[in-house]
Parts: sequence; C-alpha cells; structure tokens
Amino acid sequence: MHSPLQHTTRFRVRFNETDPLGIVWHGHYITYFEDGREAFGEAFGISYQHIQRNGFLAPVVKCTCEYKSPLRHGDWATVETTFINSPAAKMTFRYTIYDASKRIIATGETIQVFTDTNGELMLTNPPFFEDWKAQHGLL
Repeated sequence: MHSPLQHTTRFRVRFNETDPLGIVWHGHYITYFEDGREAFGEAFGISYQHIQRNGFLAPVVKCTCEYKSPLRHGDWATVETTFINSPAAKMTFRYTIYDASKRIIATGETIQVFTDTNGELMLTNPPFFEDWKAQHGLL
C-alpha cells in the first residue's frame, strides 16, 4: 500500500477575506481548497494546464466544507491537500486547513470529472491520467 499523495500549502489571511465579524467569510475556504489543489497539481505534475494540454478539462462537480473554527485577518494557516485514489474517471481531493497551532480549522472534499473540450463527460480515465497514476504507483 502506497502512502497517499499529499501537499501542504501555507497562506496568510488577507483583510479582504474577512467579514464584518472579523472572521474569514465562509466562501473563502473553498478558495483555500483551490489554492491547495493548484499547488498539489504543480507539485505532482497534474495541473490544470497539464490537463488542458492533453485535450481535457476537469470541472469540479462536488464540493463540501465543514467549518470547525474561524480564521482571522493576519492568521497564518496551511491547507493539506490529499489525492484520494479511485478507479473511476474522476479526481477526488480531501482538504484539512490548520491554523499556526495545528488546530483543525476546516475540512472538505472536491470531486472533479474529466470532459473533452466540448464538455462531453469521459466515462473512462484519459490516457494521460492513467500514465500519471502509474508514475505515482496508484494503479
């Protein structure tokens, strides 16, 4: 059994991400997940540009987020992004956001499917994704 592919991205909460209560507006956690997913893609060679160069798109079709504790302006935090392997033609990522003291702030998951450039859903894994999975011992 291989250990999961995982990447950690550090970020600082900006003033414009907070609401009138002084805490991060709930919708920004989805942006933090995306920041983590993009950094994961760059680190592991499965970026949006890589997917597009191979003639496919990978729209998000499901996103969940559970809020545990708030972040505030100026806080440093990390988003841990983990790829969840599956034989299905999709990419599933799980996220955990931690504050500087390693307290869990939020958890979530996204699911992306593959389409061709015309938006037609792929029911099997595209060849480039199968190659990527093989490179990382996921087959």
